[in-house]
Amino acid sequence: MARRVAEEFKSMEDPWRVFRIMSEFVDGFHSLSKVGNAVSIFGSARTKPQNKWYKAAQKTAELLVKEKYAVITGGGPGIMEASNKGAAKVSGESIGLNIDLPFEQEPNEYITTLINFHYFFCRKVMFVKYAKAFVIFPGGFGTLDECFESLTLIQTHRIDKFPVILYGSGFWKGLISWIEETLIKEKNIDPEDLNIFRLADSPEDVIKAIKEFYRHPPKGGKKNVRKKRKKS
Repeated sequence: MARRVAEEFKSMEDPWRVFRIMSEFVDGFHSLSKVGNAVSIFGSARTKPQNKWYKAAQKTAELLVKEKYAVITGGGPGIMEASNKGAAKVSGESIGLNIDLPFEQEPNEYITTLINFHYFFCRKVMFVKYAKAFVIFPGGFGTLDECFESLTLIQTHRIDKFPVILYGSGFWKGLISWIEETLIKEKNIDPEDLNIFRLADSPEDVIKAIKEFYRHPPKGGKKNVRKKRKKS
């Protein structure tokens, strides 16, 4: 009897999970809907404060705030902490989208707006929906996941093109060479897909790239997708 009750309860678990998913979307939309222009910054949670990427992320966030952008991160340590720290240092909006993990990722102390998520896919929507650009610092699997998620959405015209900036050309050159020598050679992507992203080697390069993009936005593509997404 107890086993049957347990099985019946388990069969109802997935339908009820929908309500938790809905609550995460509602909370995220409500909290971020009035943020205005923002830039999402990604990178390794393992990067230490003395590391050059940490310092560069902090400076980049400071410059973004001075350009009237809010800064969005994953809310944890490393590059995320550096970016939130930079935004907070110049009294900017410093947003952290924290994720519940088995090893308990603790939100960093520099966040002014904290939103907690259980589901990665809900969190990913918030990164994209409210961002005018992605800045991607050196990182691991999670960073690469966010990078290729954005590239895929742009490549497939699910969203209009927006700046995706890979910081640190030396770090990314091996991956880019593999893309050129393998993916393009095998015709798994088109050569022009390399234009979806660009490289930067200084915080000033990041600001320049974003400014240039919105000064001369690309023509064509899926019209008004980002505008419609923000209204949805």
